[in-house]
Amino acid sequence: MTKTSIRLMLCLAAVSLFLGCAAPAPKGYTGSEPFSPVPRLASSAFYNADGSFNQDVAKKAYLDMMRAFHYPIPPVLETETLWVADFMQGDYSKLGMAGIFWKNVDGKYGEVGAKEYKGDFKDTSYGYLGHEIFLLPGQMLPEHSHLGNGSKKGYGPKMETWHIRHGSVEFFGEYKGVGGETPISEMPESERPWGYGEKWFKSKFVTKFVAGEIYSLNDPESWHFMRAGKNGAIVAEYATYHNDVQFSDPDMEFGNSNAAEITKRKK
Repeated sequence: MTKTSIRLMLCLAAVSLFLGCAAPAPKGYTGSEPFSPVPRLASSAFYNADGSFNQDVAKKAYLDMMRAFHYPIPPVLETETLWVADFMQGDYSKLGMAGIFWKNVDGKYGEVGAKEYKGDFKDTSYGYLGHEIFLLPGQMLPEHSHLGNGSKKGYGPKMETWHIRHGSVEFFGEYKGVGGETPISEMPESERPWGYGEKWFKSKFVTKFVAGEIYSLNDPESWHFMRAGKNGAIVAEYATYHNDVQFSDPDMEFGNSNAAEITKRKK
């Protein structure tokens, strides 16, 4: 090995160290397991002394998880475009998420996003979505559903498919599909999801998928949610336009806990 090649290797190593570059994934790597441990933080780590949700701590946890999986982190993921939510429940290690809407578009052919189109579908509606979901180890989304609201926008219920990119996910749903679902009631009690047994809880079945696999619902208006495995999960969602969501828990809100809300709940 020449002195020049040695200098080049040392230079590249220094650049990699400075930039925090991850080594390339080995051949056959599926994305199911991280390259370094993904810690599971207690819910208290995500809240300030007054009980308000600390978004900065939450976002750092997701970025650390992404690095553990060698997931590419474009600059946009370090801005407000990456959103986090604890759904006003104050229990972030169990219930919450981060996400980014790469695209969520609705319009008409010949107008939004298709101005040059002059074909047979001109002036008819379309909508599509590209969404990335980030879940920390053992963290889950709230149980929810997407109803059609044709009277408002002309769209039916949201059609969606989930593509697990890293980690693993348990999918919970109201109905049994073709994904090897089994009854939640057969799970060990300690492994049943947050909310199970409450009057508002609707899901009855569960199935597990790992990185590289995809899953879809049989009924697009049915109740459903997902929970990450022990190493967390990064899930790509391919769907029609997202214009409606409702939660089965009547106390659930799409937002973050604040001091005033915590005080109100304690009264």
